Amino acid sequence: MAGKLQIAAGPRSAREAAATRSPASAGGRSVVRTSAGLVAGVRDHGVTVFRGVPYARPPVGPLRFASPRPPVPWRGVREAVRPALASWQQPLPNRPSPASGENSLYADVWTPSTQGSRPVLVYVHGGGWTTGAGSLPAYDATRLADRGDLVVVTFNYRLGAFGFGLHEDLTDPETGEFANWGLQDQLALLHWVHRNAAAFGGDPGNITLCGTSAGGASTWQLALLPQVRELVRRIVPISPSHALAPATSLTPDDARTVYETLARRLGSTVAGLRTVPADLLGRAWHEIFAGDPDDRVVSSGRWYRGPVVDGRTMPDYAHELPTVNLPVLSVHTRTEGSFYTGPASPQPASAPDGPLALRKAVLDVMRLAVPEADGDLADSCVATYREAAAVAGGPCDPRALWTEVWGDLMFRHQIVRFAERHAREGTTPWYAMEFAHPARAPHFGTPHEATSPFLFGTHRLPEFAAVFGDGPVERLLSDILVDAVAAFARTSRPCTPNIPDWPRFTPESPSTLILGGPSVTATVTPQLQHLRFWDFVSRLPSA
Repeated sequence: MAGKLQIAAGPRSAREAAATRSPASAGGRSVVRTSAGLVAGVRDHGVTVFRGVPYARPPVGPLRFASPRPPVPWRGVREAVRPALASWQQPLPNRPSPASGENSLYADVWTPSTQGSRPVLVYVHGGGWTTGAGSLPAYDATRLADRGDLVVVTFNYRLGAFGFGLHEDLTDPETGEFANWGLQDQLALLHWVHRNAAAFGGDPGNITLCGTSAGGASTWQLALLPQVRELVRRIVPISPSHALAPATSLTPDDARTVYETLARRLGSTVAGLRTVPADLLGRAWHEIFAGDPDDRVVSSGRWYRGPVVDGRTMPDYAHELPTVNLPVLSVHTRTEGSFYTGPASPQPASAPDGPLALRKAVLDVMRLAVPEADGDLADSCVATYREAAAVAGGPCDPRALWTEVWGDLMFRHQIVRFAERHAREGTTPWYAMEFAHPARAPHFGTPHEATSPFLFGTHRLPEFAAVFGDGPVERLLSDILVDAVAAFARTSRPCTPNIPDWPRFTPESPSTLILGGPSVTATVTPQLQHLRFWDFVSRLPSA
């Protein structure tokens, strides 16, 4: 099954046409009443923006490693005009890092009008559960809110040592929680949005949860919780790498070991870690996970450290639980792995330049998820991918093969297999998209996180325009993606005038919409032959 729909650019409305003719201008102050007090935002580019609105108390002092508490009410009007600090994070090599600190539990809200009852889109930022912030310019939702006629909420949540771990000595006496404080923050934000959506012109009964990368995985994990199904109507997980030991999650025992190791190194008890300066604690956490995964004090958390199974905030790993009972719009990129094998990789390594280097590079990636993988398994992997590339007429140089291995092992295998399971067992519709717009040299492919600048319309920012472009095609792709997500947020169907007949993903027709040029194509999910290799690997003892 395949079909192509030609699409054409053009202003959506008189309001948008006027915006293209005149420069941006601030249009005055707007005040709304939240559950904690009055906040004032600023009108700009056709929307009103409220920045740095507290959705929880600062998690400092005795509230470090505590469940989020509602914000302290204030008197008068709080000027909500500045984004908050990012949550504490260690700078990454090769990538700019935002100013960060512990006082970070704030939301930013964009709304076309504080009157009315629009769909609400809550966005969870990515960053491997250790970096990033919803307050970054990349997630400026002005364009998304205006074109989509949505209320859009972004926010920060606790990261790294402060956000994702587990230890009973850190049990909150009020809630009994002792793990995954970042996930608890996300849940608190959803409750805050449900209570306050109407004040910003949103419909509290029509909330869509969306996220990318770690945010996409969190979106799925939250949707599995019964209390979230009362708050959220549908989800848009983008490029998730689901938390799973040993690659992207600590086992409970390893999480306990990490906090006990931190306490010893810092001359404290586990409970006493609440009083250790944040920089000392954060750096010590990162030192535990530096170097070769085989040389660490724990054997899990080999790549990233996401939510830990605690039986409460995370009842189990996602693949062990029933599929979500909500409509799903799932998005992934064509070459997720090129985010990690390109020139701005957060895990720098030189591209393999020959067979031996390729074998080692593939083995290193595989051993993040399958520690006992050996040279024979790496050889089998390379042969599988080389053969598939030859059949498809695709590139088979070492960097291209390494990139495909990264993307399939850590992202696409899970994404496609989750879609297939939902099609068999789920009761709600699932729509699948592959985003395929290529990056410019020296970047290549369509890397992980390529979707965010197009969803938010921030591909126009210089740092993104240099990678993805900012011409008519790029602006059109952004419009198509925004329109599809907005339609899904309204009706649970991503169909638009440009995509009038987006087929559901079903067992009989596992169709994926390919978006990557001045046309969109619905086709059978591509490159399924690659995934059969990972079906075999996933049955190995440690997977």
